[in-house]
Amino acid sequence: MKHGITIAIDGLSSCGKSTFAKALAKELGYTYVDTGAMYRAVTLAFLRAGIHTPEALPEADVERFLREHAVSFQTVGKEQRVTLDGQPLGDEIRTADVNALVSNVASIPMVRKALVRQQQALGVNGAIVMDGRDIGQTVFPDAELKIFMVASNEVRAQRRFDELKAKGMPANYDEVYANLVYRDQVDQNRACDPMRKVEDALELDNSQMTPAQQMEWVLPLVHERVKRLV
Repeated sequence: MKHGITIAIDGLSSCGKSTFAKALAKELGYTYVDTGAMYRAVTLAFLRAGIHTPEALPEADVERFLREHAVSFQTVGKEQRVTLDGQPLGDEIRTADVNALVSNVASIPMVRKALVRQQQALGVNGAIVMDGRDIGQTVFPDAELKIFMVASNEVRAQRRFDELKAKGMPANYDEVYANLVYRDQVDQNRACDPMRKVEDALELDNSQMTPAQQMEWVLPLVHERVKRLV
């Protein structure tokens, strides 16, 4: 029996999906899962192994690599924190090197298949907010609420630039902008589960919205769908 609704949040890079999803989960007392962190963890594993073009590996090699490097979660309160080989990860999955490669890694069918299985298992009982690129179309196609988030390229690039600077990480605005455009192209055109807005998703353009305004927009939608479960 589901303990609450499933909320699927998809959208472009650096449009604020994770911040929005995490805040919404906290407000509702739901579990939050950042699927992007899972793909980043796999990307970091490839980089640590000196593999900079994992998308060129034979499928058998990718499968073997995934068996040898476990990506999972630790539950802290209602939040799932990503781990790699049993070690919790932090800002090391947000570096420029990871940013540059993560969309390529996420385009590998074997990687997507393995991680989607984990994501679906996490949400089997509902009461979950999950964000990513293919949540509404692949992970939870029957989610009660699907949201597709967008923001202008300039706003997204500035947000990512400010985030990196705030963490003391090296950042160049033009490089950040170019990386976002590149990632959009890869995510939208990959052969396996390309990012797209599904028909029953509601679009949220938060280019000019505050976090409070975004919450005011989404909460009535959530409450409406929760009533349908009763």
